[in-house]
Amino acid sequence: MKKILYLTLLFSLLCLFILPVLSQKEEKKDLAKQLTTEMPKRTFPTYQRAGRKDPFMDLLSSRDTMRETSPTGKPEIYIDDITLIGIVKARGKYTAIVTGPQEFPLFIKVGQRFSDGFVLSIDASKITFRKTKERGFPLFKPKDIVKEIHPEER
Repeated sequence: MKKILYLTLLFSLLCLFILPVLSQKEEKKDLAKQLTTEMPKRTFPTYQRAGRKDPFMDLLSSRDTMRETSPTGKPEIYIDDITLIGIVKARGKYTAIVTGPQEFPLFIKVGQRFSDGFVLSIDASKITFRKTKERGFPLFKPKDIVKEIHPEER
């Protein structure tokens, strides 16, 4: 008889301690369900192009990040980004008119330095660059890059 009494007492004590813990877990689950239904989920903006330009697109994503500015704060110009517009002869010396990546006109002479090289020579119809670096690393053998104006464009 004593054993049955002890077992019932032990069972009732366990129920007193376990039932509140279980009910708290159920309350937390109910509270979590209420919060998820009340609070909207985080959404990101979507954009349907429909033939238009994407205003959220990074305009500099096609360029290397190191091409933006030099450590001195001056904008970097690379030989590959230069487009020859024209060549002018003044006082016996040639001056080339070129455009950079932002399409601003630049007047360059022999010896002008760029981020990856310099101007080697300018003739009546062409300009020769000496490329000494590639992506910031020195080249083992410098390359000569010639950009010329075709006769029909002069």
